[in-house]
Amino acid sequence: MKTLKIILFLLSFLLQISCSNVKAKNQDGLIGFAQEGQASYYAMKFQFRKTASGERFNQHEKTAAHKKLPFGTIVRVININNGQSVVVKINDRGPFIKGRIIDLSRSAFEQIGNVGKGLLKVRIEVI
Repeated sequence: MKTLKIILFLLSFLLQISCSNVKAKNQDGLIGFAQEGQASYYAMKFQFRKTASGERFNQHEKTAAHKKLPFGTIVRVININNGQSVVVKINDRGPFIKGRIIDLSRSAFEQIGNVGKGLLKVRIEVI
């Protein structure tokens, strides 16, 4: 009987944890948030280093850094000059250079612009 109570308690606890998703609540409140500025991309030296969220950075994934958006937020990044867009997940903090609003993984940056330029004028939208 004692074992059954412990199992029920643990199941109840796990159910409560899985139902309280802070990121989802934050995401819902931010849908429609938009911002314009410059986008840059991560240098190769950051490959496989830990991001602020604890994930390992991978230049081949569609991820990005933003100063304030919650980790896990999904953002559409639109190149203002050519209209091309990419969808990324926020998993890091930055950029910390004036005028820059988002740092993209190299693969995300390549999808909307030329990495040779290094910077793009973009609009970001939480989706």
